[in-house]
Amino acid sequence: MKDIVRISDGRMSGTAFGTIVLHVTPESAVGGPLAYVRSGDRISLSVSRRDVTLHVSDEELARRAQETPVVVPTADRGYRKLFLATVNQADQGVDFDFLRAAQTLGIVPGTKE
Repeated sequence: MKDIVRISDGRMSGTAFGTIVLHVTPESAVGGPLAYVRSGDRISLSVSRRDVTLHVSDEELARRAQETPVVVPTADRGYRKLFLATVNQADQGVDFDFLRAAQTLGIVPGTKE
């Protein structure tokens, strides 16, 4: 039996089993390696090293990138424009940049520190 690891740069809903890694950056939508993962590719995951490694050669990734070029999302107005211009990447909270606190204290809510 093979171990299943689900890796995504988005959200996942419903029930799931196995290891799940969500909100990975850089996102596949902007040409990150996740955009070019194919069924059967080998991927190593190390939680302790905070590392995800796709075992595909640079040449193969370049070939896949040529087959599926990235289309940069754009918008002239409206919510889509606001989203594209101001939403942070996953490692920064996946929220509008103008909603971030002016300063943080490094204290986790609900702890006694």
